[in-house]
Amino acid sequence: MRVQKFMLAILACLPLCGCFHLGAERLDQDEIGYSQALDDADKRLTLLNIVRVRYADMPDFLETTQVISGYQLQQSVTGGFELFPAAHGNTYLSGGGTAQFQESPTFTFQPVDGEQFAESFIRPLAPAELLPLILSGMPIDVLFRLGVQSANGLQNTLALAQSGSAGSPDFFLLLHDLRVLQIAGLLDIRLENREDQPEQKGKEQGAVYLAFAPTTDPALSATAAEAERLLGMRPGEGEVQVIYGGGVGAPGQITILTRSMLGVLEQLAVQIDVPAADVASGETIASVGDVGIERRPIVIVHSSDKEPRDAFVMVQYGKTWFWIDDRDFDSKVAFTIVQTLLDLAKTTSAPGAVITIPAG
Repeated sequence: MRVQKFMLAILACLPLCGCFHLGAERLDQDEIGYSQALDDADKRLTLLNIVRVRYADMPDFLETTQVISGYQLQQSVTGGFELFPAAHGNTYLSGGGTAQFQESPTFTFQPVDGEQFAESFIRPLAPAELLPLILSGMPIDVLFRLGVQSANGLQNTLALAQSGSAGSPDFFLLLHDLRVLQIAGLLDIRLENREDQPEQKGKEQGAVYLAFAPTTDPALSATAAEAERLLGMRPGEGEVQVIYGGGVGAPGQITILTRSMLGVLEQLAVQIDVPAADVASGETIASVGDVGIERRPIVIVHSSDKEPRDAFVMVQYGKTWFWIDDRDFDSKVAFTIVQTLLDLAKTTSAPGAVITIPAG
């Protein structure tokens, strides 16, 4: 009977050898977990930099270049017994098991500064980089409100409440028409590789064309004709080349003056809902209200002295919480486009200062 009890004790310890799984199951958990954590950190950093710009504070960018998760598993099971010990009248039984699991993740960060900062955040986005995003389904009106300062002489609003910053009403009418045509499937972007164009910091260059497809719908035909007029296109021209620059383009061309990523952040910053006390004290300027015919900011950022609930992303700056409401779908879409533009603007360069932080 005692031997049976001992064998049961040994068998109870054996599962310790298999209760930890470091294979595919662990990979699945960590891949999803780290991906979610990196995404949340990127969103908070983006919002924090928008708030920093609003308070005339220097934005700071830090890239996560490497994530290493190391594991160590130690297990052991011991046991022994004597059926008829010489010195004792009873049977000697013993058994035991141990298991130890250790996780040691290491994160490597690289500050974005110097030439890389200038190329990524001060250099304007090229039309050949910006316009193809329309083909992926990004709303052209949101994309242009964020990344375009002027389209063939029609001015978008300027940041930081500059004189004459309201922009041209026709610019926003143009965005409305382009969005209608995009939804109807009549707006097309065509890329053409050009070997005669010099490379720009390793980025592939090419000609980009904006085209309107023909339609038999009278309402859509009128919308396309109005968009052509606003862009300075000849009636029925259908397709024009888009080049970088201000003013009005030559025949067969339209100009688009794009913004840098700092310009995009500034545009978002001026419409943040900041505490009235911060404006009164001179810490920041008053928020910009309606822009042109638009009746809401591109991204609505709320502020409060208490930590918000149901936030899509939130960050604390000083004693104030800033956040985007998780139920504000339009703001979430625009904020996601901002993050896409940030990734698009980043350039590769030789590693500079690297910060490695072991965790745990």
